[in-house]
Amino acid sequence: MRLSENTLAQLPSSIGRPAYDRRKVSASIVHLGLGAFHRAHQALMTEAVLNSGDLAWGIVGAGMQSSGMRDALAPQDYLYAVAEFGADFERISVVGAIVDAVGGAEDAEKVRLLAKMSDVSTRIVSITVTEKGYYLDLATGKLQLQSPAIAADLANPALPRTILGLIVYALRNRKAAGIQPFTVLSCDNLPNNGKLARAAVVAFAREVDAELAAWIEANVCFPCTMVDRITPATTDADRAHINERLGVEDAWPVVTEQFVQWVIEDKFSMGRPDWTLGGAVFSDEIERWESMKLRCLNGSHSTLAYLGQLTGRETVAEAMQLPLITDILDALWLENREVLQAPKGVDPAGYIEQLKQRFRNPALKHRTAQIASDGSQKLPQRLLAPLRERMAKGVSSPAIASAIAAWMHFAVKTAHTSGGVLSDPMSAEILAQAGKSTDAATIVENLLGLQKIFGHDVPANAAFRAELLGKFIELAKNPAVATAPQITA
Repeated sequence: MRLSENTLAQLPSSIGRPAYDRRKVSASIVHLGLGAFHRAHQALMTEAVLNSGDLAWGIVGAGMQSSGMRDALAPQDYLYAVAEFGADFERISVVGAIVDAVGGAEDAEKVRLLAKMSDVSTRIVSITVTEKGYYLDLATGKLQLQSPAIAADLANPALPRTILGLIVYALRNRKAAGIQPFTVLSCDNLPNNGKLARAAVVAFAREVDAELAAWIEANVCFPCTMVDRITPATTDADRAHINERLGVEDAWPVVTEQFVQWVIEDKFSMGRPDWTLGGAVFSDEIERWESMKLRCLNGSHSTLAYLGQLTGRETVAEAMQLPLITDILDALWLENREVLQAPKGVDPAGYIEQLKQRFRNPALKHRTAQIASDGSQKLPQRLLAPLRERMAKGVSSPAIASAIAAWMHFAVKTAHTSGGVLSDPMSAEILAQAGKSTDAATIVENLLGLQKIFGHDVPANAAFRAELLGKFIELAKNPAVATAPQITA
């Protein structure tokens, strides 16, 4: 039997489920990027709002590239299970906050999605599409007009396929109809994510209509947010375990940790849910929250992932058992703390200790290969931002150098692996530079020359360049690090 409205009553009493009448829910949120993270984070916090009796905030989820999630959830009336796992903790609940889904590249789906976003019933459009989905050059902040996807959306307003095309053309429709604009709520791991979303949307709008762009700048709210919850990809073993607990089949459950955090800037044009019911915090210190999380959690996560891939550690918990990795992470956290401005009332040392416990969670099989993707998009915020602050103070950064060296080794290993594939929008450029030589100094110089990642200032800093080369050679000589072919110093 499949999980559905008809089978909810058959679930064991230990399984949480919607305590409201889903038929009475109004779908006022459209979420672009219907993946595991959204379903374990924003949708779960929205579920708490609905369970409180406020039924004005149902979600229509949109898969931007694939119809897989829509096809999995539709036969289940868009219900799905969230399994929260700790070392000695397990909680499974069924979530009903998503009341409809569109998905994939089909023309009819894009038309339906654009119509829903253009309708007065939509009050918030939220986003989780990763750094790549904003089509911004993160080094310059400019819109990637040369992108085929952006060019296609500019040429075909009736069938937009990017978040920028969808948002701008929906806002254009609302402006023409005299409808108040929705709030654009970015939930991606980007510093100043609301400001970046605003910059990308306005830049796209300028290519469409200068007057529309000015209207968006004057009227549309783009709150910044900080999101945090480790949510690995669901495995077949996860499905089997969760379905056994449910007693029915859920085609695509979500697995996550106990910890969850969402800090939101309180700027909304058409109202908002009381997400504090699910544990969210509304704050005017978003930049500090974002900076702490991106550097302390995401920066260390990326570093751990590269080192884990180089040392044969499949999961984060396994990687945390290797002293080589934990020693580098401890040093990295210390360097970050030295330039960190934490939010009021937050103890950075306590925050980092909590991160260590989360990373060691054996119940969460978070794969290092998953975290190691898209390094070109992640390094600037997670590692290069604190590096630049330390460079400005004239202090060395050996741990950050080790982290960047690990990324370089990971790129070299991929470049020289038969059939090696780097999941990164700059894959071709990175692998070309990583595969040119086996000489350590040449590899470091070639990869540092990727200005889209490192800019001009980092390669120009002779002290850091020397520090990075030293750490690259140090990793090359470590017998636990497997980089093919053999690198020569």
